[in-house]
Amino acid sequence: MVNEVLSPYREAVDAVIEAGGEALRQCYQCGLCTGTCPWNYLKKFSSRSLIHQAQLGTADFESEETWTCVTCRACVARCPREVAIIDIMKALRSIIAEMGAGYMPESLRVTLKNIAGAGNPLGEPAENRHQWAGDRKYPEQSELLYVPCCVSAYDPVARRIAQATAAVLDQVGVPFGVANEPERCCGESVRKAGNESLFAALAQHNIETFSRQGAGRLLTSSPHCYHTFLNEYPDLGGRFDVLHYTQYLAGLLREGKLKFGKELNIKVTYHDPCYLGRHNGVYDDPRELLRGIPGIELVEMDDYGPDSICCGGGGGRIWQENVKGERLSDLRLDQALATGADVLAVACPYCLLNFEDGVLTTSASIQVKDITELVREAL
Repeated sequence: MVNEVLSPYREAVDAVIEAGGEALRQCYQCGLCTGTCPWNYLKKFSSRSLIHQAQLGTADFESEETWTCVTCRACVARCPREVAIIDIMKALRSIIAEMGAGYMPESLRVTLKNIAGAGNPLGEPAENRHQWAGDRKYPEQSELLYVPCCVSAYDPVARRIAQATAAVLDQVGVPFGVANEPERCCGESVRKAGNESLFAALAQHNIETFSRQGAGRLLTSSPHCYHTFLNEYPDLGGRFDVLHYTQYLAGLLREGKLKFGKELNIKVTYHDPCYLGRHNGVYDDPRELLRGIPGIELVEMDDYGPDSICCGGGGGRIWQENVKGERLSDLRLDQALATGADVLAVACPYCLLNFEDGVLTTSASIQVKDITELVREAL
């Protein structure tokens, strides 16, 4: 009788584990993840409770809290047992994805539909992917392939990142190409939303596209693309040398190939993107670039480096609405303003969009610029 009563709960636990949430077995409910989570600056969110419910087989798959996690990795970095909490969140979302689109936030459902149909989250025509480049022609074959993410390719605000990156590479004299057959979304948000089959299809298309063009190295603007190409595509056969542009340009600076001819004379503070910093340990290269620009005074916010607070765009949250008063980007913007900086420098299209929105809605007296824009200004 007892086994009959417990059977549905055991099956629910097994389902989470089979979906990739094996880390459930390691968690001993110390609660440090909840204490660490940046959401608790703004609202109550208990990752510990979500995990415990999953352990008991009582997870509420219709709860909005399942979609709150921004996968910033702050909790994983501080967990005493190094529990892969993000994998648990992905597993819960994967089960929801199998239940049907009606169980996920509407804005995210539309985004995934756009990605599945058009190959990008904005639902833009694939043939418009390289419009940011204007009339510039790229070689048919290229060992170095620049892959701007969907946001910096299509979004009218973030497009300036791709344009600045290409301009800097041209001015320094670096030969590079873009995908002849437009690449599709890297699939990072898709995977964080639990749709593994769509992620695999996107990845396979991109791997074949990059390989046909003879690409050995991929240069990215987005830390999310960087992380996905570097850490997840190899499992599907996509083995490339992957660099975020801050790594590449910092290398050119060290080699003396990137030389600045103009002083900017501004105070700058830098926001560490989660998927560049905590996920992949890239902290020094962006700062080396900024310090190398004549006239820039770099000042740090209260929370920086491994302690940086997420902008709120990870884990698919960039495609969901956050009501005013519950925006991590506004919290981070306040920290930037406290430094007295003229410019908040970013190295991620998601961060750029979130902070630009924050400046518009709060009339904050600070400019938001991608590091490539500052590099371009100083050349």
